[in-house]
Formats: sequence, structure tokens, C-alpha cells
Amino acid sequence: MRNSTYLKMGLNMLVHSKLRSWLTIIGIVIGVGSVVGIISLGDSMQANVQSKLSDLDLTTMTISPGYTKASSNMHMRGPPGMGGGASTDAELTKDDINALRGLDSIQYIEGEISGREEIKYAGQNATLPITGVDPQVWRYMTTLKTQSGRLLEPADKNVAVIGSDVASQIYDHDIGVNQVITINNKSVRVVGILKEEGMGGDSRIYMPIDGAVGLITNAKKDVYDSISVKAKSEDLVDGLTKDIEKKLMVSRHINKEDDRDFSVTASKSLADSVTQMMSSMTLFLGAIAAVSLLVGAVGIANTMFTSVLEKTKEIGTMKAIGAKNRDILMIFLFNSAMVGLVGGILGIILGAFVSSGLQAMMGGGMASGNGLSILLMFKGLSLAVLIGVISGVVPAYRASKLKPVDALRYE
Repeated sequence: MRNSTYLKMGLNMLVHSKLRSWLTIIGIVIGVGSVVGIISLGDSMQANVQSKLSDLDLTTMTISPGYTKASSNMHMRGPPGMGGGASTDAELTKDDINALRGLDSIQYIEGEISGREEIKYAGQNATLPITGVDPQVWRYMTTLKTQSGRLLEPADKNVAVIGSDVASQIYDHDIGVNQVITINNKSVRVVGILKEEGMGGDSRIYMPIDGAVGLITNAKKDVYDSISVKAKSEDLVDGLTKDIEKKLMVSRHINKEDDRDFSVTASKSLADSVTQMMSSMTLFLGAIAAVSLLVGAVGIANTMFTSVLEKTKEIGTMKAIGAKNRDILMIFLFNSAMVGLVGGILGIILGAFVSSGLQAMMGGGMASGNGLSILLMFKGLSLAVLIGVISGVVPAYRASKLKPVDALRYE
């Protein structure tokens, strides 16, 4: 027989066992739809995270006081004024910066202080985070951009660059460039307003560190809450991180790893960790959804076994008029493959709705808007057909091995 004959007879079997076939197909639809929907959602989430991470400068790293064994793998630093790492009495000072200046891989280095202070404007008060930075270096290290005004310059002191939320959301009256805000009864002129950033930072205020020392409570000259370092290239980050740790352990007279009182966090390491975590989560959820595919495969096998029993006499008749074992095998395999194909097509449609629905529930900004990728649809369809074929192999083989005499006598 030709393949077209196998296809026609397989389709005929599918059409003439409607209810049982559709109940089986529903199992495949749910399985494929779940897997495709979750993987598509995971891809959208990864794309969204990657787009946000692309805004980060992966050549930067942060040195913070405090160290735990957990922070040796990934030290998450909180926003200014909120602390970070293990609680400790250790301090970062100008001596630490001087000790690191000799490392060839460093392009820029600066110390920063941070705190939360009461900011007064137009008769209203708000407690906001303030970060004191070295304006000579910070302008070359930050990825922040201004929507109006400018960034800090070396000659600045009692001036500030404010986030977009500070400028237009927190107070009843908008704050514009050259407006004056009051911090701890000291006037500070606004020289720049930052563009709105998707990853936060809109409520922060940046000042030259010399001016911030006198305004932030408990701040000390030449003592920093963190030290920011920028490597000359992304390829040097991993090696530079180790060099910084070794250099500081020597300069701070630390002999054992357990005695460390500082942590080094590279933006590149954090980005890699987030990406890996997202991939693992997508794989885990996809594996859970794949269980429904196993249920669908069992359904196909059950349907095919039933079909073999129902069509035993027909099999005997076909063999009596010259059909070979291979012909019977291929007819049933085509039938099971078509069950998988129909289930796969409908499953992909369901998966598109599942993915879109979950994205909408998690926030419209997360949706990529591109729908399912062609590659994902092809993989989903191929998987459904493959499951159909594998599930139908044993029933089809048993059907092909029936003896014509026994099949014709079957009641």
C-alpha cells in the first residue's frame, strides 16, 4: 500500500470513532497546551528580564562591608540606606580605595555613602534615600540618564540630581531644575532630574559626597557604605573580583576566609544568576506540565488497543485479501499519529491563550507581544505526533501480528 492509502485509512478510523478519539485528543490538547503555554511564558519572562539586565553595566562591581558564606556566592545589596550583607562593625575607608588603585584591570573606583533623610519642599516633608557619590567618577560609571538638567560635575557640592518620582510624584508641587529642596535645614539646589527607570531608583537623590557627608546622619569623611568599581572590560570582571578580594584581605590584614569582613558583588554574576534561575524555573514548570502529556499518551495507547479489538475482523479480512503485516502496522501508526497531530494543533492554540492569559495576570508590561515562536510551535507539534506514534506502536504491532483465521473468527 501507498502512504496516501495509510493516511486515508487512518483518517477514516479517526472519523468513525469520534467520541473516543476526541476524549483521547483532549488529553493531548491539555498536555501540549500546558507545556507550550508555560514555556512561552518562561521565554517572555526571560526576554523581559534580559531587556532589563541589558540596561545594567556588567563591568561594575560593588564592595560592601559585611560577609557571610552565603554572600560569597551572591551578595544582594539593598537600596541605599537599607543596608546589605551581614551585620558588622567593619568599615570601608579611603585606605581600601588606595589599596585597590594599583590593580591594572580597574578603570574607575569611587566610594559612596548612603542614608535616609527628611527632604522638605514647598512645605511638605518626605523621608527619602540619599546617595553621596564622587562626581568626578560617578558620571562615567552610572548608567542613569537625565530627562532634564545635567549629572553631577566635579565642582559641585550642595547640589543634587533627583529621581523622576521625587520630581513629580512625591510632592504636591513638581520639582524642576534649579529649584531648591531642604535637607536637614540645609538648602540644596536641583541640577538634574533622572529619566524614569524600569528597575527602580526613581525615588533616590544623588549628591556629591563632600556635601552629603554633612547632611546624612552618622556619615563620616573618608568612610564609605560601599565602594563601586568599574572594570576596563566585561572579560576582566571575574579575574578582577578575585584580585580585589586578595588585595583587600592583605591590606585589611585578614588571614582566613572566615575572618573576611567585606563582600564583593559583580553585576555580571548577579545577571548570570538571575538568568540561570529563570531558566531553571521554566524547566521545572515545564516538567510538571509534561506529566499531563504522559496521561495523554496512556489515553492514546488505550484508544488504540480498543480500536484493535473492535477492528479485529476487518484486520482479518484485509489480511485475507493480501494485506501484509507492515500495512496493518502502518495504518494503526498513522491513526495514532493523526490523533497526536490534531491534539498538537489544538494544544498549541490553547497554549497561546494560556500564555497570553498568564502574562496579562502578571502584568501587561511583562508581555512580549510576539506570541508563540515558530520554533516552539514546531516543537510542540512534533512532540504531540511523536507521543502519538510511540503510544500506538505496541497496539499497532499486536494488530499486525494477528493471524487471518483467528481474526476472522473473532467475536
